[in-house]
Amino acid sequence: MRTDFSPTDTSARDFYRLLTAVVVPRPIAWVSSVSPEGVDNLAPHSFFTVASTNPPIVQFTSVGEKDSLRNITESGEFVVNFAPAALLEEVNATGTNFPPDVSEFDAAGLTREPSLTVGAPRVKESPAVLECRLHTLLPMGDSILVFGEVTHAAVSDAVLEDGHPRIDLLEPLSRLGLDEWGTLGTIHDLNRIRLKDWPGHFRPKA
Repeated sequence: MRTDFSPTDTSARDFYRLLTAVVVPRPIAWVSSVSPEGVDNLAPHSFFTVASTNPPIVQFTSVGEKDSLRNITESGEFVVNFAPAALLEEVNATGTNFPPDVSEFDAAGLTREPSLTVGAPRVKESPAVLECRLHTLLPMGDSILVFGEVTHAAVSDAVLEDGHPRIDLLEPLSRLGLDEWGTLGTIHDLNRIRLKDWPGHFRPKA
């Protein structure tokens, strides 16, 4: 048995809640930007991924027009700060709908750190940051997809091993459904199976 849900027969809000409950876990783009008035903004966006590797481009979605989108449209730059489990309370706090003249850095008690290639500040407490210049804005339904080319990355030495970030030291946060958040849980180390190593019963089509 399954229960069927149709986007045409379900309210947009309820279908959104369904989507965010089954498209999980979702990594968080903790985006810092600066308003035209010089106010530093910081907000979590849980529709986030890598869009391209060469050039390196990341993408997050602004559902509706929010301060992050307005600031990035004006300035053409932003920073994606890694959201670790140790900063759950602070990440959640920066999702509050403060007025545009209030900086979430100050409201959440976070420290600004200068970026190297963009004007938006980084979150000093974040273990990894991606400085980005706006590449493309793509309208999609009630949302805007924001693509940013990564101009610089900086990772804390405390989470590196042989120059590579260790996932157990990064301890990423993720968003689930409703007001639920996820942490790392069990890590499975499993190599991708090459075609030549598949069991003998597998026969590619001629």
